[in-house]
Amino acid sequence: MEAKDHELTVSLSEFKRQTNAVLEAANHRPIAVLRGGKPAFYVMDPLLFEAIMDDLADQDVYKKTIERLAEKSTLIEVDLDDL
Repeated sequence: MEAKDHELTVSLSEFKRQTNAVLEAANHRPIAVLRGGKPAFYVMDPLLFEAIMDDLADQDVYKKTIERLAEKSTLIEVDLDDL
């Protein structure tokens, strides 16, 4: 795992091989999982996600965010083995 511009990054292959070790090393900080050197997705601690959602609640985009999260057709379930 590397730190780039205050962001932790890990390759997708390393994340798949050593998921628990990567999460432990991140120590609750967000991780950018890279595919081809570019972020494929981000992994974050559930408490951080909740804090972000709470902050959004104070903003106009909150309603739109909640509506989009409620639309099951726009959510994509990801299995690491399929990546």
